[in-house]
Amino acid sequence: MKAESFTVTKNSKVYGRFDSKEDADLARELLAKNDWDLSRIPETVKVEGDYIVIGVIDEKMHFLARYAKQPSSQAIERLVKKRIRNPNNSRYGLNISRIFETFIIKKRIAGEDHIFGYYDNLEDATFIRTFLLDNMWNVDAFSHVHFDDETDTYKIVEVIDDKAYVIGTVKSLDEVDLEKSRENFLLKIAKHKFGLESHPYLDELTDRIEYLEGKFNIKIKDDNWSFEDAKDPLNDIIFSLTPFQQSVYDAVDDNTFDEIKRSLLRFKSKNFDAKIQKNLDELVDMGLISRNQNSYVKRNL
Repeated sequence: MKAESFTVTKNSKVYGRFDSKEDADLARELLAKNDWDLSRIPETVKVEGDYIVIGVIDEKMHFLARYAKQPSSQAIERLVKKRIRNPNNSRYGLNISRIFETFIIKKRIAGEDHIFGYYDNLEDATFIRTFLLDNMWNVDAFSHVHFDDETDTYKIVEVIDDKAYVIGTVKSLDEVDLEKSRENFLLKIAKHKFGLESHPYLDELTDRIEYLEGKFNIKIKDDNWSFEDAKDPLNDIIFSLTPFQQSVYDAVDDNTFDEIKRSLLRFKSKNFDAKIQKNLDELVDMGLISRNQNSYVKRNL
């Protein structure tokens, strides 16, 4: 027994480590019954009404899951693959780390760390990592559309500067629109660059917009903003505010609604509170301010 685990051994060979003595006893019985030959261990065994899924990975036995009914071969295969991709049950799995809200796929190759992609959710990062594991870390193996059997969705993928990006997720092949997905992806990069939206995982692409427009033969378009020769669209928004919107905006300084209201008393009129709240909500929608619990703060321009 080591570190609260139970080890099954024979002739100095370790056959598996288990979290409970009951599991270790069961593993030992199965091994003895099969002459300690791991190749003869069944995929499932029924114990007291439960089906235990067994995986033999790296010459060791693992109890992967318990089911009330006999699991399908596909379910067993997924469990084995999942354990191979995350042998130590780490939080994010092999080769995935997280910095703030960005998930990063990184692998050490020839003594150097190589980044294979940045993602805003674990689902996309896990899908890309799994594909790379199954394809010897070859980013050229990606096509534009792949089925993700973990989520039962189709991922639309682009490889840019040797990194794989998920630019769209759809439920069926009929929904795949590569051109539209590319347009939305480029628009997201542009809005992040100019502070209209926040997508930190796209930081590396903000200087690649012109290149990507040429690569995809797409010009970024948006119903509200023009990005041609734009230096800071947020400044353009401020110049288009109504006088009262401008006053409400000027009154925002990491302060509460009541504090903002007190600074605007010179404008007091019928439904004063409602008017202030309406303009605050509009400024939030424009991306000029944000709400931090009970306070409102300006976004950095």
